[in-house]
Amino acid sequence: MEEVDGQFIQFVECESGLDIHKVVREDLDDDGRPKRTGTMWTASAHIITAVIGSGVLSLAWAVAQLGWVAGVASLLTYGCITFYSSNLLAECYRSPGTGKRNYTYMEAVKDNLGGKMNFACGMAQYANLNGLVVGYTVTAAISMVAIEKSNCFHRRGHEASCEVSHRPYMIGMGIFEIVLSQIPNIEQVWWLSIMASIMSFGYSSIGSGLALAIILSGHGQRTTVTGVEVGPGLTAARKMWRMFTALGDIAIAYSYSPVLIEVQDTLSSSKPEIKVMKKANMISVAATTVFYMMCGCLGYAAFGNSAPGNMLIGFGFYEPFWLIDLANIFIVLHLVGAYQVMAQPVFCEVESLCRRKWPKSEFVNREYPIKIGRRNLNFSINLFRLVWRTMYVVVATGLALALPFFNDLLALIGAVSFWPLTVYFPITMYISRKKINRATIRWFMLQFVNLLSLLIALVAACGSIEGLGEALRIIK
Repeated sequence: MEEVDGQFIQFVECESGLDIHKVVREDLDDDGRPKRTGTMWTASAHIITAVIGSGVLSLAWAVAQLGWVAGVASLLTYGCITFYSSNLLAECYRSPGTGKRNYTYMEAVKDNLGGKMNFACGMAQYANLNGLVVGYTVTAAISMVAIEKSNCFHRRGHEASCEVSHRPYMIGMGIFEIVLSQIPNIEQVWWLSIMASIMSFGYSSIGSGLALAIILSGHGQRTTVTGVEVGPGLTAARKMWRMFTALGDIAIAYSYSPVLIEVQDTLSSSKPEIKVMKKANMISVAATTVFYMMCGCLGYAAFGNSAPGNMLIGFGFYEPFWLIDLANIFIVLHLVGAYQVMAQPVFCEVESLCRRKWPKSEFVNREYPIKIGRRNLNFSINLFRLVWRTMYVVVATGLALALPFFNDLLALIGAVSFWPLTVYFPITMYISRKKINRATIRWFMLQFVNLLSLLIALVAACGSIEGLGEALRIIK
């Protein structure tokens, strides 16, 4: 039996010559790779894990900067744009002519737009993914510190000085992720994504519920149609920068395109992957929009124009302290899973390159099965994977320790990569695949969405640069 063009062929000698039989192995897909088992629900879990981060708790601040009209409109508009562009990207999973699978976002871009675009996509995608990994390390440590501070405030009063170092928690997060990073690929972290999705719903619900309790008690703060008002302590220029940052925060909060193709590649081939992925997109974006509306609008109604940057970490709430602690535990557990969803595409890309470069190297390619007695655990250790992924996590943790303002830098990276990854490449590939002629109504509509998203990305980048500058001034 030999592999020919991704198919397993058996050549059998008979009287008339060679009789050729196509052999279908149950443990392999049509391209000879291990059979995929992902479903609409596991794909939805991966997406929700990637999208609903602890940033959902800052949406009350974003709505406060924009006001009721622009804030709610932005949440709904970007939910629609993300759903639409994600469906366009899902259609690029297989090559139009051959039906060959594109295993990564970069391969999809190369297949549809060529090599130069592929390089630009890779730069934006991996800057975004690597940045998020470092950012999750920082944010997880902030949540763990928030638990310790919450307990301190409960014991000693809200005005107490409860200073706690973030460093031990960042190191602890890194050690834990070294262990989880030995999971071979994104398909096998499905259970982690489901857990992380449940956690994200948990802390979002706690934040929304506490905000609703303030509103129902009659202690909700003053809100306005146009948001935070210019006056003492807030200049018109500062108001503008905050609005730019808020628009960027909302747009970036919906983005999951850097991992969409990789998630789609986990889906079982028993049903057309495009149809299943579009259903997963619909479920995920709908759930995300509901929770974003709840956290953003209820948080704004509760805290008004003085809404904190984070309802739970920024101590918008102090009591009940045990519920705040529980919400922050949920945040940490969610970030543990989200770390892997973002890191696995990076791991797999480097390992694929190394396997192609050194196909005969045992260090790179050999798997060592793990057994307890005679029982096979269905898990194996690869020496290259062990060394490379450990080094990656160590470097990411080191950056988190060295750059305490990294989340401000991450906002800039997200703003810069948002437009090409979420809107430009999906629309451009769709136009190329469908051969949509210039100057047609459909072409103009697609380019309008493209231009609108570019403008949002530019103002978000400006707001991020200003925010980064302010963070650096505070450190100095």
